[in-house]
Amino acid sequence: MSALALSVEAQQFGPARVITESATMEMLAPSVEVPGTVVSRNDSRLASELEAKLVWIAEVGTEIREGDTVARLEDFTFKIREMEAKSLVAREQANVTFLESELQRLEQLSERNLSAKSQYDKTVSDLAVAKSNHEIAQAQLGYAQISMHVTQIRAPFDGVVTERLRNLGERLNVADEVVRLVDPKSLEVIARAPLRTVNFIRKGDVLPIGNEYRQSKAAIRTIVPFGNPQSHMFEVRIDADPELWTVGESVRVTMPTAEAKEVLAVPRDALVLRRDGTSVFKVTEDATVKEVKVIVGMGAGDLIEVFGDLVAGDDVVIRGAEGLSDGMAIDVMRAAAN
Repeated sequence: MSALALSVEAQQFGPARVITESATMEMLAPSVEVPGTVVSRNDSRLASELEAKLVWIAEVGTEIREGDTVARLEDFTFKIREMEAKSLVAREQANVTFLESELQRLEQLSERNLSAKSQYDKTVSDLAVAKSNHEIAQAQLGYAQISMHVTQIRAPFDGVVTERLRNLGERLNVADEVVRLVDPKSLEVIARAPLRTVNFIRKGDVLPIGNEYRQSKAAIRTIVPFGNPQSHMFEVRIDADPELWTVGESVRVTMPTAEAKEVLAVPRDALVLRRDGTSVFKVTEDATVKEVKVIVGMGAGDLIEVFGDLVAGDDVVIRGAEGLSDGMAIDVMRAAAN
């Protein structure tokens, strides 16, 4: 289109309204997107420690505090065992008390040579056995009390009941899973990344994570320093904001595959793809645009490296470039700050 035609068009319709941003020098690195899953760091299937009947279980969706009961087992048998153990402790204590008194009496008689040495020695032996039996009885009482305690299955952390794995009235064996408890406030992303990225990430690095619904950035919590020889992948765990993410969501994690370097970058939206190549429209001092042919390099997020007649600080069109041509007058609007 000739300059005269552009002038006539501008007079008829006015300058084209566009949005611009500046080209900047940025530290960019080539990257790869890897799949990840949001999980809870506290996700447990709580099991029975006894053989007993299940008499109560919390409903799915119940919010539980640490130490709260999530299920109860029938405890009649264990109450009787506790009573029996308490009686045994009392009996053995009474025997120890009697023998201590008897030994004291024999010691007094021995001072006056009124007791046999054999009787004294036997009482000492009986007292040692009685004390041992008392300790055994106390241990049995401890076991009985523990059994009574674990008839109530308690939450080891704050969480939500997400699944009932057994039903009321069922007879449980030791280690039978009863309920699944998940903490929705302690989240992380588990991602498996190719081994070629392992040298370019560190604990604490902040990486972009997102899916089709939302985007965010989060820090690497830990890197599992062992690669799988079959898949050539290793595991990375990344903190996740519980206000943004939900257990079970699939995400994509962007990881660098080389060291970052400083490059001239523009927003991806500035690129205009045409048959004759890729270009951007640079804003000139007289409020017109100049089409600049560019070669693109590595990209990271919304930015992409470009090579061409541009320098840091040049304003380029990121909205409204599709209908522009070299020399066209524009009405510039700056992009809103993030």
